[in-house]
Amino acid sequence: MSSITLRFLAEPSTVNFGGKVHGGTVMKWIDEAGYACATSWSKRYCVTVFIGSIRFHHPIMIGDLVEVEAKLAYTGTSSINIAVEVRSGDMKGGEMQKTAECLIVFVSVDSHGRPLPVVPYVPATDEAKSVAARAKQHLEASRAAGTA
Repeated sequence: MSSITLRFLAEPSTVNFGGKVHGGTVMKWIDEAGYACATSWSKRYCVTVFIGSIRFHHPIMIGDLVEVEAKLAYTGTSSINIAVEVRSGDMKGGEMQKTAECLIVFVSVDSHGRPLPVVPYVPATDEAKSVAARAKQHLEASRAAGTA
């Protein structure tokens, strides 16, 4: 599976003092969706090794419908690079807006934590090729800056 979308309601237990969902909770959701996508691709346990340029666009309100979409961007020898987009909205209005996005990298590992090779991903559509190109550019910039 090269993508997965998690859908759920933002619950009152996730609220911060401003009445909105905690940013840390959003990051947890991103990691969970990314893990599900990476594990389903590799068919093995995966660990998070990098989360880059998380961008929060809009707050998520309690009671909003939340969608966390994780798409495989490309693979390395043992790494799985995933683009994640979070959308949310009031179900009564029916409109979803992008609330956060980031790139997350997982590595497939064995029971001793050693990297294992993964099946290469070859983007087939123009959209998938564009996602792969953006992810590669972002990682190259992060490596050049010494953050990846």
